[in-house]
Amino acid sequence: MTALPFAVRLGNDLVHVEDVARSIGAFGQRYLRRVYAPAELGTCWSAADGWSVDRLAARFAAKEAVIKALRPTGGVDHRSIEVRQAADGAPHVHLTGAIAARAAELGLADSSLSLSHDGAYATAVFLAVTAPDAPCSQHGHIQTLHPVEHQRNDQ
Repeated sequence: MTALPFAVRLGNDLVHVEDVARSIGAFGQRYLRRVYAPAELGTCWSAADGWSVDRLAARFAAKEAVIKALRPTGGVDHRSIEVRQAADGAPHVHLTGAIAARAAELGLADSSLSLSHDGAYATAVFLAVTAPDAPCSQHGHIQTLHPVEHQRNDQ
């Protein structure tokens, strides 16, 4: 089999929405400014309804999913992982600082982000497509994918 010219990393996270609500209640703006980029806060605030805690929880889950996929070796400023919205409405991440350097080290070529929230929980899945020969982290390694051979049943 021939190796594909990329490797895949996957991160996911599940957040209890009430945990985010409690953090906002306990720490207010200090928590919000420490975890979320200004644009993220803007998309999760409504003058009529206040904070959309479920949307904030989904963004927190996205930040954790990115960290799990890229496995940085040092601390990460959560604001350096910003959830943005593409013109078609799809969420994507914008990376800066140390996490952007880690993505470059891994040869991040493409990524996909999925967010969801329902009731008490919010979740995110982050898929990173990287170079197959990128350096390994101390926590694991990148596995190169191999195509699956399919047999047709109609032969």
